[in-house]
Amino acid sequence: MGDFVSKRHFHIDWAYCDPAGIVFNSRFFEFFDTASWHLFEAALGVKPHEMARTFDILGVPLVDARAKFMVPAKFGDTVEMHSWVGEIRRSSFEVCHRIFVDGQLAVDGSETRVWASLDEKGQLKTKPIPQDVIAKFKTPD
Repeated sequence: MGDFVSKRHFHIDWAYCDPAGIVFNSRFFEFFDTASWHLFEAALGVKPHEMARTFDILGVPLVDARAKFMVPAKFGDTVEMHSWVGEIRRSSFEVCHRIFVDGQLAVDGSETRVWASLDEKGQLKTKPIPQDVIAKFKTPD
């Protein structure tokens, strides 16, 4: 598990909600994606649009996402979100997310992403995550 945790607060706007004023579940996966990019920028010190060029990759595509919903987030709530890189494998890694409403764990989720490039035929392939990248998720600069 990484030591570097990205924390952010944001307000639940009406656009995220269903007619009952509760955040529609699929919106949490959008929150996860946004939080992942904030985490990458904070830990790696590289703007998201510069990651591909900086690390000679195509990107870090999402290959799986999961969430457990425990407490609803509602219109008008201000939530706190914590994101970090959990398990790191050769070319894939887990980004863990927890969303709190009034200090209570509301959503516990994760994404699996891969460190990806293109092979000589233009096909997507994974490549090993560099040790210097792994180190930044374990200990912030």
